[in-house]
Amino acid sequence: MTPYSAIPKMSRMTAEQAMHQALREEFQRDPDVMLMGEGVATKRRDLLDDFSAARVRNTPLAEAIIAGTAVGAAASGLRPVIDLLFAPFMTYAMDALVNSAGKLRYLSGGQFRFPLVAIGMTGGGWSVGGQHNHNLEAMFVHAPGLKVVMPAAPADFKGLLKAAIRDDNPVLFFADIGLLHEAGDVPEQDDFIVPIGRAAVRRVGDDVTLVAYAKTVNVCMQAAAQLEAEGIAAEVIDLRSLKPLDVDSVLNSVRKTGRLIIVHEASGLCGIAAELASLAATHAYASLRAPIIRLTGPDAPAAASWVLEQAAIPTVEAVAQASRDLVEFMPVSLSETNLCTPNHRSAGSQSCIY
Repeated sequence: MTPYSAIPKMSRMTAEQAMHQALREEFQRDPDVMLMGEGVATKRRDLLDDFSAARVRNTPLAEAIIAGTAVGAAASGLRPVIDLLFAPFMTYAMDALVNSAGKLRYLSGGQFRFPLVAIGMTGGGWSVGGQHNHNLEAMFVHAPGLKVVMPAAPADFKGLLKAAIRDDNPVLFFADIGLLHEAGDVPEQDDFIVPIGRAAVRRVGDDVTLVAYAKTVNVCMQAAAQLEAEGIAAEVIDLRSLKPLDVDSVLNSVRKTGRLIIVHEASGLCGIAAELASLAATHAYASLRAPIIRLTGPDAPAAASWVLEQAAIPTVEAVAQASRDLVEFMPVSLSETNLCTPNHRSAGSQSCIY
């Protein structure tokens, strides 16, 4: 039995507040931590007041310069955190993030460290349109030397941000817009860390594995609750970290359930779901009892209309129906199989069996 004194004290806060708490604690812990970005000293005035303008700096709207400066700061021994606001703006900083931060530690033969965190808001929820809402996390997963995290719960927003700041490698921290004002319990202790590269099993089940990250974790949890009432036990895995990827947690679950559905808001084309489907087909093929399903967003820019934006996001109903179909699946000949059945489609979502 856990001693009462060992139980962490929790506070109720939003994901945005949890990130702010993480920054404050890391500023206090390490004088080399600094924050740069568009409006950071204005939005986080208490950090500016407490830790000075030398460590909390507003910047021009120039993402390439912000990221390039951060790479130089990291190489010189500092631990910069840069806020590039919306994730699509990271494309302006691709050279510094991908071609410098991601590669220079390797090119230096390990002589240099590059402890850099780049924060970007992503995903639907605010109807900010295609140039501000674009889930491009898979682009950075594909870049050598970068780590990529995308939390779903307020506690993980805090724990993963602290882990990212302490890491000696560049970390891309994607904050799902639709989760920023969602509240949850967050440990108060300043040594609370969520290790990068470790998934969380949010719900245990034996019938089907649902793998997701960020906003779609909640979608899967709601679908699992519906399925439980029907006698279907879904296991929900929250990836939290996209690179490194906790492959073992996913494969162990698939070997148990024999069925896999991967759900994310980003396009399915060359996405995280495609990688997980390949890994499962390669390393857990003998355990599969049904085809692997990917429920993702479409290969299209995000709409500024709330209705159209939400229509492109995988729904609770789509996840629940795909789970039912897999549980009821009976193998037939390939000529009889419809590889993209209407039952697996939600409005605007690419959710075919591949």
